Amino acid sequence: MKKIILSVMVALMAAGASAETLKTVVVTPTPKLTCQNCEKKVKDNVRFVKGTKKIETSVKDNTVTITYDADKAKVADYEVAFKKIGRNITVKEEPKDVKK
Repeated sequence: MKKIILSVMVALMAAGASAETLKTVVVTPTPKLTCQNCEKKVKDNVRFVKGTKKIETSVKDNTVTITYDADKAKVADYEVAFKKIGRNITVKEEPKDVKK
């Protein structure tokens, strides 16, 4: 019985320790996204920022929506990632919490 209780306690502590603080930020890149190749280049490079969970791009709106773990990444990390592929970003919508 003690082993079962101990196992449950360890599992609960591990679950609490691995809780993520997910945020979403919408940015506008410069130069503009003009085609699917631009979208692919952004997704293929920006996804390597530690903590990135999801990247959505829109050529029509010239926006990139990034969902990330705020404990591992900051908007400044994405600014650096975009600069590596020759683009700057402007925050269009401030980071907000993602509801789980």
